[in-house]
Amino acid sequence: VFAVSGFLGVATGFDIGLSTKCVVIPKEMDMCHEIGYSEMRLPNLMGHTSMAEVILKSTTWQHLAHTDCHPHVRTFLCSLFAPICLDTFIHPCRSMCVAVRDSCAPVLACHGHSWPDSLDCDRFPADEDMCLASLTKEYKHLHKVLPKPACQTCPAVEEFFTHKRVLEVFCDSNFAVKVKLSKKRTVFGEPEYNIECQVEFITQGSLLPYETQSMIQQWLLINENCTQRMTSTHRPMVYLLVGNVEDGIILVNQVYRWQRRDSQLTLATHKWRYHKCL
Repeated sequence: VFAVSGFLGVATGFDIGLSTKCVVIPKEMDMCHEIGYSEMRLPNLMGHTSMAEVILKSTTWQHLAHTDCHPHVRTFLCSLFAPICLDTFIHPCRSMCVAVRDSCAPVLACHGHSWPDSLDCDRFPADEDMCLASLTKEYKHLHKVLPKPACQTCPAVEEFFTHKRVLEVFCDSNFAVKVKLSKKRTVFGEPEYNIECQVEFITQGSLLPYETQSMIQQWLLINENCTQRMTSTHRPMVYLLVGNVEDGIILVNQVYRWQRRDSQLTLATHKWRYHKCL
């Protein structure tokens, strides 16, 4: 959901020159697929002049886009890396940059990076100028505001436990999600994760199972250091992530390794249906 409040010339600091061309957004830039257009201008608003450079520089941002750290993170990044093919360049407004930065900078910090100078929000036009503005108020009315996963210290993976202890933990928790994780390497050598989630239970609140699933997927992307620990090999691994929703923040408090030969977790999830907490 975004609005074009008009058109604008080249922003200060971007020297695009006059000769630009329209090219198809490459398949490697999946963060900019299904955003409402399929062709982009080259050079782009980041000053990248070749498609090879665009692909290389944008891949470092794909991961951030997939965390959904802000509703407009993809719109913002793609307006710069893959600007829409019109007669003139349309820049994101400063307010959109600030909103995305404030939501997504903590995710970058979680991965050990700071918000880069190349995306300094002061470089972008004010909202009263012609630019791409976010409709944040309208977005909130149309979409339920869901709890956000936080950057947190990784809980230790528990491998030895009884079903009774697990049931006690369940009683103190809001959700338990079974996660199957596997890892593969991309063409750029970065690890990419395949995350399959299955909700075992949600004890309270108005969350639906698929919402909890997507939020746990976000948690695993944001807390990539935890995901790396859980996928030390390329073999698929299964875990049970148990946690709470506190003040609109999703926190994973316990991580159990779910091994086939282990019946304690299976027993706990079966008994949970009839279990009465003290």
